[in-house]
Amino acid sequence: MPARPFRVLGVQQIALGSLDRQALETLWSGCFGLTPHGVYRSVSENVDEALFSLGRGLGRVEFDLMQPIDPQARPTTHTPALHHVGLWIDDLRAAVHWLVANGVRLTPGGIRRGASGHDVCFVHPKPSQHFPVSGQGVLIELVQAPPEWIAAYDAAPPG
Repeated sequence: MPARPFRVLGVQQIALGSLDRQALETLWSGCFGLTPHGVYRSVSENVDEALFSLGRGLGRVEFDLMQPIDPQARPTTHTPALHHVGLWIDDLRAAVHWLVANGVRLTPGGIRRGASGHDVCFVHPKPSQHFPVSGQGVLIELVQAPPEWIAAYDAAPPG
């Protein structure tokens, strides 16, 4: 493959789904001590989610604990239970152009504002005839890193 015009800086989020978000919150916040920092609800995305975080600085990872608004509707936010993984990207637009040019299947909707306020898009979990590269069963969210994260990443020692 040709050289990538973008970098993956780290894990931005892990999204877990269940028909009972409160049960997820009991484990992840009550037992493991994750810190709550917001909620997000979208009828079009069929999601009611609570946002938590773990770690600090560049090691901070967001945990989205989700349940569907309508368990019978799509998209299904509770199956699979590990719904998606989010990755910080230093140049999301360049990444999207390069990925599509290299056969990566993205979900419909393009780049848009995500639950945490960052621009996002998704790598589809399944390949297609025209886009044979996919998440192989895992939905992957690509998240535009804010300038301060990129600067902190560049300033951190390698390794």
